[in-house]
Amino acid sequence: MGLRTTAAILAGRATRVVTRLRGGGAALPGRIALAIDPGLIERAVSRLPAGVVFVSGSNGKSTTTHFLTRIVRAHGLRVFTNGSGGNLPQGIASSVLPDVDSGGHLKADIAILEVDEAYGPQLVPLLHPRGALLLNIQVDQLNRFYDPARVAGFLRTIAQACGDFVVLNADDVSLRALAPDVVAPVSWFGVDAATAASSARNGLANYDDLSARPVDVADDARAVQVTRVAGRDISLRIAGEEHAVRLPVRGLHYAVDAAGAVETARRILGDRFDARIATEALTSTPTVYGRGEVMHVGGEDIEIVMMKNAPSLQVNLDALDGVPEQLFVAVDEGTPDPSWIYGTDLSAIDHVDVLTGTKAWQLATRFGYGGVAVGAVEPDLGPALERFLALPRPSTGIKTMIVNYEQMMEIRRRLGQSGIEGKSNT
Repeated sequence: MGLRTTAAILAGRATRVVTRLRGGGAALPGRIALAIDPGLIERAVSRLPAGVVFVSGSNGKSTTTHFLTRIVRAHGLRVFTNGSGGNLPQGIASSVLPDVDSGGHLKADIAILEVDEAYGPQLVPLLHPRGALLLNIQVDQLNRFYDPARVAGFLRTIAQACGDFVVLNADDVSLRALAPDVVAPVSWFGVDAATAASSARNGLANYDDLSARPVDVADDARAVQVTRVAGRDISLRIAGEEHAVRLPVRGLHYAVDAAGAVETARRILGDRFDARIATEALTSTPTVYGRGEVMHVGGEDIEIVMMKNAPSLQVNLDALDGVPEQLFVAVDEGTPDPSWIYGTDLSAIDHVDVLTGTKAWQLATRFGYGGVAVGAVEPDLGPALERFLALPRPSTGIKTMIVNYEQMMEIRRRLGQSGIEGKSNT
């Protein structure tokens, strides 16, 4: 290991200690380390016996990576993953820093990495993925991506770089269209039509690319298929056999994430894959923070539902366990243009107790047009939280928060929760 790599690791680790003490800046250690040694990530994964696997798509990356990592670890492999949710190069580098040995190499058998759609093509020549799981293409971050077709191009580049396998969502038109261009063997996961229709009133909100070449994937061609969703209880048909699973969170979208994780584990593990071990691993998986997580604060149970974009908001609204008795909504500049909420079906909620964030008045206008009563608009998060937490305990025992990512991080910090996911490479 050269002096540059040594300096990068030491500087990154020192920065990591400081940023953790200050409660934030998860990507900063990696940014500093890469500035010193741009080859840090490539060196770290270069000796992994089972190589690198990417997980990417518009929504569901963190949860699916969490599921997949849990399954593969349950089969006895040492897995490195970017558990902090940092899916850009600097975030991955930050995750690498605590786990490299004295030679700058990861102490693991395989790396399973959540990868940002746009940065995936840039990471391909550094990380050389052997396989990839591609979840969906949805309307997301138009201020950044401009058009979902660009995202399809990014994911096509990732898929074409893989030599061993590519796992695709059979219910995503845009991903089906990628299959003919992929050299590696392609396998499929998805949900049967009847289950999809009965489990989410607005479907999965995948982008419907009308120009895509039609590629049909019959149910019997799907290696893993969701066949039942009842809250957290689901059924997966794995290689033709039905398996019951109780997930840590409810909703069709999480069931589909689980199916993708199981099929990717099958491809990674080959003959070592055991469906019983996989389903038990899913059942014992804790929630990813902010994704249906229930926090216990001051004797209160608070469920945090995070939304990034119109599709994620819609599927999470559709998955609510009844109309929330007490509801807090927080959206800030992390959602630059929330006008997409005008296309959202809000019938799952009938009121908002407290609305906060810099976009509060914009959302209040939409709620007004939708007949959703708003109790209070308080743009300042601190007073808004105090007001919401002061409400009497609901009869259901659960207070609900619907928030964007940035507000979720700040709320968790203010409520004394870890602002960054705990280290997951154990």
